[in-house]
Amino acid sequence: MTEFTSDIKTIPYSQENIYKVLSDLSNLEHLKDKIPQDQVSDFYFDSDSCSFSVHPIGKIKFSVVDREPFQTIKFAADQAPVDVFLWIQLKETGASETKMKLTVKAQLNPFLKPMIAKPLQNGINRIADILANVSY
Repeated sequence: MTEFTSDIKTIPYSQENIYKVLSDLSNLEHLKDKIPQDQVSDFYFDSDSCSFSVHPIGKIKFSVVDREPFQTIKFAADQAPVDVFLWIQLKETGASETKMKLTVKAQLNPFLKPMIAKPLQNGINRIADILANVSY
């Protein structure tokens, strides 16, 4: 598995508030307007999953596979060309301050890795930026 991690983001809200929003994916429906539609489209959200189409890969669906209250939300890709896992990790550093990091683990063959490593790293950092700027 190849691992990609986002930059660590500081969010000015409590760990509990952030977790409550992020652990129910239907709360993220309003964020789809912040993502460039030329790269990602056809969003669908419910409480336990989200799906979208990525050009040129196709449709990808992530489902929540584990929730550790107020700390971690783990996802697995149900529909993806390779095995992909995503973790959102939260760590409270003050009364109203939380650090957030995203981690993606993907089963990439040596041929694919050079082609998608940079776009995947950029994508995970972009998602972290978007999530860090949500009002929780």
